[in-house]
Amino acid sequence: METQPKKERSVRLRLLTPLSRKQWAASAAAVFVALLVVAAIAVLFARWLMGLEAVDEFVTRYPGEYALPENAPVGIPAWLGWQHFFNMFFLFLIIRTGIQINRERRPQGYWRSKRGGKKISLTLWTHLILDLLWIINGALFYVLLFATGQWMRIIPTSWDVFPNAVSAGLQYLSLDWPTHNSWVNYNSLQELAYFITVFIAAPLAIVTGYRLSAYWPKDNSSLNSAFPIALARNLHFPVMVYFVVFTVIHVFLVFATGALRNLNHMYAAEDSTNWTGFVLFVLSMAVVAVALVIVRPSLVAPLARKFGEVTAR
Repeated sequence: METQPKKERSVRLRLLTPLSRKQWAASAAAVFVALLVVAAIAVLFARWLMGLEAVDEFVTRYPGEYALPENAPVGIPAWLGWQHFFNMFFLFLIIRTGIQINRERRPQGYWRSKRGGKKISLTLWTHLILDLLWIINGALFYVLLFATGQWMRIIPTSWDVFPNAVSAGLQYLSLDWPTHNSWVNYNSLQELAYFITVFIAAPLAIVTGYRLSAYWPKDNSSLNSAFPIALARNLHFPVMVYFVVFTVIHVFLVFATGALRNLNHMYAAEDSTNWTGFVLFVLSMAVVAVALVIVRPSLVAPLARKFGEVTAR
């Protein structure tokens, strides 16, 4: 009579046991191979579609981008390059500390505000501080974006953005990539991706993060009912995954569609093909790498003490 329950418990324990490095490597290899197969099928299907007369006419009519308003600015200003760096810097650290929070079982230290309140782990405190800095940087970005007219480059101004985005997607999948000049205009697929990232994913990450934090007014039954914590949990992690996927694709396309020119656009605020942007990119990644090493409880503790009480676990 006891055999079946014991077997079920054994299965549950195996499922809860953390994967070994070999198991992680095998799983990652299997996923990589599966993605390659899916990608190959998608490319073959897209190339077949592009060979159809109706699809060819569609791509001719909608080449992948539409004209911006006449008063749209041309070029990428220096402030946008700095904003791009700080956004990347904070986002990398936020993702890193977010993963640490999910994996942390016994925090190395705790932090409590000088005004009292609940203790939180040093990792969570670091995550919240980074969130705050990211929000400040984002608020400044919004102000400059609308003050300079740069919003016209990432907010659709025509319904043609949708058929052009489909066209650009087909061209990317078929490996016959659309011609583009991001110094003047993004293609419609880029535009929609940037719009979703800036105006949907980022605010969603902020709102769900606030809902999960200790600063949410937990005694307010109306707010709790309108925005359940379970919903925030179910949204917060997928948003982080979205940022990771977006970043990987974004970096890949930067290097695959003219690295030197694209990096000059983003880091040197100039439309050229010299090595200035590449050097600045390498330096920026070095800064991020150092920060990823520094952002750990033992090194963050001295800074945390200036804002509250730090205790060992």
